[in-house]
Amino acid sequence: MSERYNIKETEQKWRKVWQERKSFAVSEASDKQKYYVLEMFPYPSGRIHVGHVRNYTLGDVVARYRSAKGFNVIHPMGWDAFGLPAENAAIERGEHPKKWTHENIRVMRGQLHSMGLSIDWDREVATCDPDYYRHEQAMFLKFLEKGIAYRKESIVNWDPVDNTVLANEQVIDGKGWRTGAPVERRKLNQWFLKITDYAEELLSCLDDLPRWPEKVRIMQANWIGKSKGLQFKWDIVGRDEKIEVFTTRPDTLFGASFLALAPDHPLSEKLAGGKAGYEAFQQECRAGGTSEAAIEQADKIGFDTGFKATHPLLGREVPVYIANFILMDYGTGAIFGVPAHDQRDYEFATKYKLPILPVVLPEGGAIDLSKESYNGPGKLANSQWLDGLEVEAAKAEVIKRCEANGTGFGTTQFRLRDWGVSRQRYWGCPIPVIHCESCGVVPVPESQLPVTLPDDVSFDKPGNPLEHHPTWKNVDCPQCKKAARRETDTFDTFFESSWYQFRYCDPKNEKLPVARDKAKYWMPVEQYIGGVEHAVLHLLYARFFTKIMRDCGYVDCDEPFLGLFTQGMVTHETYQDSEGKWVFPSDIVKKDGKAVHAQTGAPIKVGATIKMSKSKKNVVDPEDILETYGADAARLFILSDSPPERDLEWTESGIEGAWRFVNKVYSAIRDLDIAGAAGFAGEYSPKALDLRRLTHKTIKGVGEDIEAFHMNKAVAKIREFYNGFTAFAASAPDEKAALAEAAKVFIILINPMMPHLAEELWEQMGHKTLLTQEPWPEADPALLVADTVTIGVQVNGKLRASITLPANADQKAAEEIALSEENVVRAIGDKQVRKVIVVPGRIVNVVIG
Repeated sequence: MSERYNIKETEQKWRKVWQERKSFAVSEASDKQKYYVLEMFPYPSGRIHVGHVRNYTLGDVVARYRSAKGFNVIHPMGWDAFGLPAENAAIERGEHPKKWTHENIRVMRGQLHSMGLSIDWDREVATCDPDYYRHEQAMFLKFLEKGIAYRKESIVNWDPVDNTVLANEQVIDGKGWRTGAPVERRKLNQWFLKITDYAEELLSCLDDLPRWPEKVRIMQANWIGKSKGLQFKWDIVGRDEKIEVFTTRPDTLFGASFLALAPDHPLSEKLAGGKAGYEAFQQECRAGGTSEAAIEQADKIGFDTGFKATHPLLGREVPVYIANFILMDYGTGAIFGVPAHDQRDYEFATKYKLPILPVVLPEGGAIDLSKESYNGPGKLANSQWLDGLEVEAAKAEVIKRCEANGTGFGTTQFRLRDWGVSRQRYWGCPIPVIHCESCGVVPVPESQLPVTLPDDVSFDKPGNPLEHHPTWKNVDCPQCKKAARRETDTFDTFFESSWYQFRYCDPKNEKLPVARDKAKYWMPVEQYIGGVEHAVLHLLYARFFTKIMRDCGYVDCDEPFLGLFTQGMVTHETYQDSEGKWVFPSDIVKKDGKAVHAQTGAPIKVGATIKMSKSKKNVVDPEDILETYGADAARLFILSDSPPERDLEWTESGIEGAWRFVNKVYSAIRDLDIAGAAGFAGEYSPKALDLRRLTHKTIKGVGEDIEAFHMNKAVAKIREFYNGFTAFAASAPDEKAALAEAAKVFIILINPMMPHLAEELWEQMGHKTLLTQEPWPEADPALLVADTVTIGVQVNGKLRASITLPANADQKAAEEIALSEENVVRAIGDKQVRKVIVVPGRIVNVVIG
């Protein structure tokens, strides 16, 4: 028997070897086909969590497998290093964001190293480094020159806790995505990128991404929100102004019972300013968020302007309201309300006792509007010249008549809004413009980039420390040389993460974000891995950024990520002490039959299974797991417990089981008796051929499962293979040769999952090269064809037995073997066999009566 497997020593040994030999460094100078594997890079919060372990293990399996399959694999790593948590840490701990961030990167880099990832660390980037963000500042200047970037005053989502602006996508259920604080509306000058100019392309190109999850493509399509409809003008009775409305339901014109304007519509102040209650109404509106979700969930409130509006086709007047559920940024900022056929309008009309006029009736003609609107199909009614038309025909008729009388036109609108990239914080990339009273907005000359952050900042006041800095913002105008002022807003951190995949291709380039030839060689990414929660944030912005980088001449590709896999969350049973602090399971001991903290003795409370989230501060630190059980055991458990797209529950029993398997494999392979197997060239016996069939069947199955991201199925096949060949008793030379082949193949197959163990076993088998250089084995097609097949035998539809037949057995032989089975004979008894149906290779069905 061999000595016990020293996991810690062995894993450190092989990580050192890989690092010294630069085993995972790659370049464009290769005759192999390239393959780009990328996981969403982490925020350097200080510790990796189990979600990181899962994400990067999945990517590493793909990278190691593709490398073994003969690809030139790039598998880089970096740090999404700007963001408010660093500022919050500065406030809470009195530590500078830069120091806090770089120390966290140092710690997390070491933790990721301990996982044995096949990372090309020479390509490492951190978005907070000037060498990185100088290039995005240069790109912003190019965007400004081409009209892609612009500045305007707008109503924004304001997070009162983080004191910063949030994009609509960062407002979840009316609250800030990180703080959970109710979002407020504020009017500020902001920088924007014209993502709306790319709405059509972003939508249509989703069809070119078949390797993306369908749910992600649907989420992006819904967020872009293409709508066809009518834009037309209504007259305000007694005034010269007109109200322009966009609607996707022009067919419901005759069901209109009111017009409503957005609170910040230019006409709102003109029609209602100075009237009693108006300012209080506006104040209440400002307390809500600007996102559609926030507005949808808020109570519907309105202010009656006292004015009426009409349209020539309608021929009657309706009241004009200002309503909190109208978005100025969607359509024209004005709607005509049809309560009978829109639930939001229904709630508003019910509250303000406005008419509810049905104009679309289903077959049968009756609808119940006592509790909700009717939004189903039907034909037009109560609509004069539209009566009897189907909905689509009625839409076309209204558009046709509006275009004929010059009051409107058919058009297409998108739900997508331009991306507001301004944030009022210190720890972000400075926006490279200067504000001059004489010259206006002046771009910082490219020769003066990067505009770096000052180190001497204070966080003792709320808001943006750059705004409070006594000197940093004061500069001379590059054009007129007069005193001017730097832009104190910094970029939204999604700006940095929208193009990092390109920087990995050329991380040391001082002149460009990426050399065009290197981007052309490596991009797009073949396999991207990350959370589905980024479907309409990072993933949409990265697609947009790729297109504007292309149009500005930086790159040639249209899409950044050809394949996308969204892994599930990691959950765990919660443990908290008496003060409500999270407790790691290994710190819990039993005392007098009760669970207590090992160090403090505080009682432990067991809660429900919850999802881990770094922003909610409830993550399990896997460092103890890696230290105690080793990286290979952690990786194996992550891969084997559940399908990777589903949530994974982290359990102590699961990781212990994986650890036992690692040790068992080490001992079994070390103790295999395969002496004399080398050089065998004879024929294999049926017994040896059975093992060889199992070996080659496993090669094929594991490869297919990895490529399909069925990692748990791949692990199951590997375990089944292990059980098969370790139970094989080999004595003859051909049997030992088959066993040696099985052991060699097994080591190669476990390499993507348990690389340290695989390298150790590979070396112990006498190989002089690293396993990282070994190709993936090829399954022999001749050995994938079984000599026998096992099928079921049913009697009157109930399974009674299983039989093993020669693969080429005819119907008569199958029938004879099936009818001789003891359980089948017993099931037939004294009844007559009426028919025997044989489905070759699948089943035998005996019909009795």
